[in-house]
Amino acid sequence: MNHRGGWALIRSTWLSWMEQRTFFFLVAFGWMVPPLIYLFVWATVAGESTVGGMTRDAFICYYLVLSFVNQVTYSQTNWTVGDMIRMGDFNRLLLYPMSPTYNTLASEFAGKAVMLSFVVPVILGLGLLLRPEVALSPAGIAAFLPTLLLAWLLRFLWGYWLALLAFWLTRTDALLALQDALVFVLAGQVAPVAVLPGFIQTLAVLLPFRYMIGFPVEVLLGQLAVGELLLGFGLQVGWLLVAWILFRILWRRGLRHYEAVGG
Repeated sequence: MNHRGGWALIRSTWLSWMEQRTFFFLVAFGWMVPPLIYLFVWATVAGESTVGGMTRDAFICYYLVLSFVNQVTYSQTNWTVGDMIRMGDFNRLLLYPMSPTYNTLASEFAGKAVMLSFVVPVILGLGLLLRPEVALSPAGIAAFLPTLLLAWLLRFLWGYWLALLAFWLTRTDALLALQDALVFVLAGQVAPVAVLPGFIQTLAVLLPFRYMIGFPVEVLLGQLAVGELLLGFGLQVGWLLVAWILFRILWRRGLRHYEAVGG
């Protein structure tokens, strides 16, 4: 593992992305649109009352934080891994004096640095415009940071092991699209998990997708009891271990199976 070369690659990728930052600002804005739509939908539905125990201000805070968490955890680079394997471009990465994973991480970190420089001011501006009442506790903020990191790792590794199926399958885009659809329904995007119907809510709690986005938001806003927080943290770590094991198995077996010509 050539870590020094890997970080140099990350820095150079970030600089190249900054040259095209207007394009990536538009991409980031496109990712923000669905959460912002549901922000106004649920805030309007709540009105002066509550829905699922959440007030209008609670919905506004929830979706503003979710917009930030979604940008941090979304792994756009997983969509390119399958194409590189299928078209033979992966050959070039195997010749580098570092793990091919660094190429993915370089785009991942560069993209987040560029897009967050646009997203964070927009979210802060909306917060000042809408002025929701929010009370954050030091404990919630402290617990939010590790759950956010774990959420990114889980979403990245889950998408990466799906992309590695391209060693055997012609296309993996459909699997990644299915993952995004499940994240949309079960991770708290279309509605907070507390508002979902009973059976769907149970699936959301048990499956990994909530722990990629919604769980860190709930932690920061203090929407969970201590028992729910500990259970959620345990499930988040457990699903991360599952994703890591699947990634390692598919990576090793995939490289032995890889026979593409090109690049």
